[in-house]
Amino acid sequence: MGRRPARCYRQIKNKPYPKSRYCRGVPDPKIRIYDVGAKKASVDAFPLCVHMASWEKENVSSEALEAARIAANKYMVKYAGKDAFHLRIRVHPFHVLRINKMLSCAGADRLQTGMRGAFGKPQGLCARVAIGQILLSIRCRDTHSQVAQEALRRAKFKIAGRQKIVVSRNWGFTKYAREDYKQWKQEGRLTHDGVNAKLIQNHGRLNAKVAEGINVFETPAMDKKVPLHGGA
Repeated sequence: MGRRPARCYRQIKNKPYPKSRYCRGVPDPKIRIYDVGAKKASVDAFPLCVHMASWEKENVSSEALEAARIAANKYMVKYAGKDAFHLRIRVHPFHVLRINKMLSCAGADRLQTGMRGAFGKPQGLCARVAIGQILLSIRCRDTHSQVAQEALRRAKFKIAGRQKIVVSRNWGFTKYAREDYKQWKQEGRLTHDGVNAKLIQNHGRLNAKVAEGINVFETPAMDKKVPLHGGA
């Protein structure tokens, strides 16, 4: 028996049903890789970030996420280069989908029980997403902005419902605005943390900071700027 179409499981109805010691025999999700491209590139390498955000509250199957990842990755590799971007899937499929298998052979009415004991067996996995939640993100250079937006536009066709493509005001995958990032980097307030960056504040013991060679600043870095749209 093949997979049911995604419209059967798209609506969020009940509580989350994750894999557990009670819910056994769950198949592996179709998506196994969540970061592709130059995933080890420094935070300074890719200043631009483009997001694809969900515009509906729905379930997104692991098959759809894998198809979207392949479509976006293939377009970026072709038109930007395999080392010119970093694509990240931002949602993980933890919710288990069930199916109550029905027999369709001759004499099935004598064997099956119909709606009696209709709690199904695990069939697949999906991610429960909210309105405005980011599904995919691509960080790249400013010259590849249009390529990244087109890659995510093509990935939209693999996922049910409506999505929006947003060019972020932040630097790469960090939570800091680009203007603030440049200023704080110039002042020496930032330390690299893989694909992210940490802001050095004045909290903590001064003698420990001096021993580690960390700068101590007169004024705090954050000036209570409130980003729009949740900092996307």
